[in-house]
Formats: sequence, C-alpha cells, structure tokens
Amino acid sequence: MAQALGLDFGTTNTVIAVADDSDHTHSVAYTSPAGTSDSMRTALSFLKDRQLGAGALKVEAGQAAIRTFIDNPGECRFLQSIKTFAASPLFQGTLVHARRFQFEDLMEVFLKRLEAYAGDGWPGGAKRLVAGRPVHFAGANPDPDLATSRYNEALTRLGFPEIHYVYEPVAAAFYFAQNLKADATVLVADFGGGTTDFSLIRFETEGGKLKATPIGQSGVGIAGDQFDARIIDQLVAPEIGKGSQFKSFGKLLDVPSNYYLAFSRWNQLSVFKTLKEFTDLKSLVRQAEEPEKLELFIDLIDHDEGYPLYQAVSATKMALSSAEEADFRFAPLGKAGEKTVTRAAFESWISDDIARMEEALDQVLETTNTAADGIDKVFLTGGTSFVPAVRNIFHRRFSQDKIETGGELVSIAHGLALIGERDDIEQWVA
Repeated sequence: MAQALGLDFGTTNTVIAVADDSDHTHSVAYTSPAGTSDSMRTALSFLKDRQLGAGALKVEAGQAAIRTFIDNPGECRFLQSIKTFAASPLFQGTLVHARRFQFEDLMEVFLKRLEAYAGDGWPGGAKRLVAGRPVHFAGANPDPDLATSRYNEALTRLGFPEIHYVYEPVAAAFYFAQNLKADATVLVADFGGGTTDFSLIRFETEGGKLKATPIGQSGVGIAGDQFDARIIDQLVAPEIGKGSQFKSFGKLLDVPSNYYLAFSRWNQLSVFKTLKEFTDLKSLVRQAEEPEKLELFIDLIDHDEGYPLYQAVSATKMALSSAEEADFRFAPLGKAGEKTVTRAAFESWISDDIARMEEALDQVLETTNTAADGIDKVFLTGGTSFVPAVRNIFHRRFSQDKIETGGELVSIAHGLALIGERDDIEQWVA
C-alpha cells in the first residue's frame, strides 16, 4: 500500500505521484472522456445537465474540460490556472451557473475529478500527502498564509490524515539528485506557469543513504503566464481598444488600462466576465472614438475566447523557442489576428521579466554567499525553461556541462513523493 503521495498542483498542469518505496515512484494515471494521461491540465468545466436533476452540474477536468468547453460554446463555464487565485485576498469566489465557488471549492472539485478518473488506481490508503508550493505565489501582493489555509481546507476535505508542504524547487532537486554520481551542490530553477523558483541544496551520501541540506531559496511571481500576457498586450490589446479614447462631459479620456490587464491574463477572462468592470466596459461603447474595437473586445469575452487565445499565444511562444520568427494566428480578430513575430521582438517584450527572474537568482546566491563556480549542477525544469532568453541566464553564468534538463512535467510530483517517504520530513517542509 502506498504510504506517501506527491501533489504538484500546477498553474498549467497537475501531477500526482505515488511512492512505491523509498526509491521508486510512479505517476497516477487518469482515464477521462479525453483519453488516458498521467498528467492533467489544471482546468475545470461546468455544464448544466438536466439528466442529473435541476441545478445539477456536470463537471470535467483537464483535456475533458477543454473538450466540453469547445463542444458547448455559450453553455459551458470554463476555468483554468486555478492556482493563480490561491494567494489572492481579492479573489472571494466566482459564480458558476448561479452557484458561488470559493478557491478551496474549485481545488476540491478538481482533485475529486482526478480521483474519479483514476478509478482503482487512486491511492486512497495513503497516509501522507506532500503538496508542493512555490517560494513566492503569483499575483499582486500574494498572501502565502491565505494560500496555505485554502490548500489545507481543500485537501482535508479529501480525507488525507497527514498533509505537508514542500517548496516546489526543493522537490525537483530531490528528484534530480537520485542520479547524482557524487556529492554535489545543486541549484534547481523551476519555471512554471505562474512562478519562477530557485532552490540551492547540498546533496551528500552518508552510509549509503542520500543526505540533503537545504541551503537557500528565492523566487518571483513571474513565469510563462507573464510571457503570454506580454504577447497579448503587444499583439491583441491594441486591436480591441487599448490606447483608444472615449468622450466624457466634452473631454477625451483614455479607455482604462485595467480592462486590458485583465484581458492579458487569459486565465482570468471567465472571471472578468462576471465583474463590474466588464459592465463598465460595455457602457463605454457609445462614447468611444473607436467603438468597433471595444465591441470586438466585448465579443471576445461574451464568446469565451480565452482558451483559443491561449492556444494561439502558446503556439507562437513555443515556435519562437526554436525559430527566429513565428506566425501568430487568432481567427476571432480577423485580419488583425494574423501577424509575424520575431524572437528579438518577443525578447524585448519580456526583458523586464527576465531581469526580475535574474534578480531572484542573484538573491539566492548572494544570501547564501555562493559563487557560480561553487555550484556543481544546475537543473532546469518547467515548460518556461525552454524559452531561449530564460536559458541564456544560465548559459552566461555556468559552463554547459553543469546544466541539465528533463522531467519537466513530473520532477516536482515525484520528488514530493520521495520526500514523503523520509523519516526526516520535518526538515523539508516549507
């Protein structure tokens, strides 16, 4: 019987790993209407289902949620990147078909769908759950204590008797360390959807057993989603009224920029649709100097184009990781949604974000008094680590033979499960 589970509740994807023993782990597999997978997109769909009774909702998660959303336009409520709301005091829940869901409700519903998809493969008898958490949560003025409280509420509802939290890069370091051939000081850089985290750990073997000493960690609430927001801000926002004006009492005023801040965070579009700001936006159309742009903005929100926008942005960003230029195609904008982007332009848009990531790296090195030549291995993990500008941070500082990659989706969950098997788990908790 599995004793420990590792939960990587990610901004983009979620993975749960089971420790078979102190040295081996495996990912929980899920079979949903969209097929079988050992990772799950962190997304939910809610659809009214009369067969289940009045007011009942049919809920799907991951790719099945995406498919439900695409197949039922206008009827399905779709939410993704749930984790980005965890530490936000401003997020007090969202309405889903007239029912209010708090963050902990959404997390619980998502994990229960995973349990259902896993069937007999769900490790219900596990005594210890080790959940990952970023060093710094995403969002403006994040409250880590609030996030932990919300996590605790959701995970306790699932019946886990023992719950621990470990920094995500620490878990990734532990996963990578299983392949070390000698004692080493290891730097792990974890680039997720919402956060970038660094962890510095010393690994040594004593009496045939791996011993680890955490040295320091740092992080910043910037990662792949922020890069997406930069692309949206440059390519899409001007086409839907950013920088335009409206008349008010005989004066020309700028359309409020906060509307476009919400829009650039594609994962927040379904929430934006229910806010007063969206109602205010609609009221500006008659006074707008370019009303057709604001009407297009409203149409994108009304027709739930957040996920298609994410797909278009993600495809462009991914292509720029291997090519000097790439096409951006977003059909709802018509001709305005057909543009070519150069890697140089993209890197100029994210230059401030890259600088803040590098500042966080400097912080962990400076606070631990560690020089670059004192680090034996650098492990890069997370999807955003594929962005050339991100990799260049490390190529400038460390020799190529020190830098390793791999296990981008599973390293954190499996590291958490391995830590969950240790007797000294208290020294690892965040």
